[in-house]
Parts: sequence; structure tokens; C-alpha cells
Amino acid sequence: MIIYPTIELQKGRCVSLNRGRLDEPMIWHVDPVEKAREFAVAGAEWMQITDFDAIVGDDCNEDLIAEIILTAGIPVQIAGGIRTQEQVSGWIEKGAGRVVIGTLAALDPVLVKRLARLYPDQIVLAVDVWQGKVMTEGWKTSSAFEPAAFLEEFDGVPFAAIIITDIDADVEDTEASLSLVSALVGRTRTPVIANGLVRVADDVSRLKYAGNVAGAIVSRALFRKTLSLEEALAAARSEVESVAEFI
Repeated sequence: MIIYPTIELQKGRCVSLNRGRLDEPMIWHVDPVEKAREFAVAGAEWMQITDFDAIVGDDCNEDLIAEIILTAGIPVQIAGGIRTQEQVSGWIEKGAGRVVIGTLAALDPVLVKRLARLYPDQIVLAVDVWQGKVMTEGWKTSSAFEPAAFLEEFDGVPFAAIIITDIDADVEDTEASLSLVSALVGRTRTPVIANGLVRVADDVSRLKYAGNVAGAIVSRALFRKTLSLEEALAAARSEVESVAEFI
């Protein structure tokens, strides 16, 4: 299973959001560029950058993200506010390994299907779920989609992965629950990346055995130091189980 250590950016700073609110960030006083390099040194295979300013249409972090892409030393997955074909192609041209699309998929699924076929294995579908509905616009707006129907709409589309976010678990900061992910992984043949569920190493271990879960996004736990990246990576490694010999 792949661990995606994640930097969440707002105004050039590493932040976490209080109960998902963009206007109540918790600021982490670290250098985003240096933190990305630390992820690579620790052994991460991928990382994600989530741009909270881009969600509201502000591109103030664009140069910083471009610098991280060039200097991190590992592939970077870009998320947050990507709602046009031009933005998708722009980030891929800048060297992004993958681009995460959420709101645009609810607004224009035909375009997103076309983008996934144009950039195979570089488009990731984000499915953010709250109270049984797929949310858009940075978790602010409830769409008409239920998550199972949303996944069915994109069945067979060549996404690199699908990120499933349990918003309830994330914003309430309660003990992680696998119920949402467990209910949805069987609805898609695309590898699933779980978000909002990892606080300690045991959460990674539980996700590893949840079927089609191929990865986990880890952010707030790394900055709060309830989990180190080294611990998360160790928990995610496949364990070789002993096999009995039969004569």
C-alpha cells in the first residue's frame, strides 16, 4: 500500500483546517519545500499537495507548487480547485505526476472522462462524502450524487486512482472508521486511496486489509506528530505470511 504524505497549502504556508473550514487554518511553521524533500528522504514513493487557495480561485501558490514538483525528488499529486482542462494540462506540463479532480467530475463528467483518456494514469477522481452525498466546492456544496452512483458513472474510466474521503471522520477528528471505504471499494475496479482515516499506525494496518485500498493520504497526523512518516511507511509495507509446507 502506498502512503501519500500530504502538504496542505494556504498563502504559501503548511496548514490544517479546523473542521474543514478554510477560514480557520492551523498554521504549521515549516518550509513546504523542505518538508517535501523530507518526505522523499524518509522513503515516500509519492506525495500530494492540496492547494486550499485554488479551491476559491486564487493561484497564489502556483510558483511554490511548481518549485516543489521540481525539487521534491518524488512524484507529486496535485489537488484543489482544478476545474478546467487548461488547469489539468498546465499542471501536467509543469511536471505533476497526477492531477486530482473532484468538483469538475460532478459538474462535467463527460469532460473528465475525456481527460482521463487523454492522460491515462495521470488523473485521479476525488469522491468526498458527507452524510451520504458527494460534496463539491471544497466540501461546501452537496451534489445530487450518492457515492455508489457517482462511482458507477465513471465505471471503466482509466483513472490512476480514486480518492475516497470520509468527511465525517475527517472533520470530527473522531476515531477512524472503515465503514465508508469498505462499502465503496467493491463498487470500482480502480485502486482506491483512503483519505481522512489515518491518525496512528494501526489505522494504516487496518486499511491494508480492506480489499481494494491501494493507498492512504496522511497529512494532519504527520504535523501533529501522532504518527511519523517512517511509522506509516513501515505499517504499509506488505508482510510476507508464512505458508505451511505439506508433504
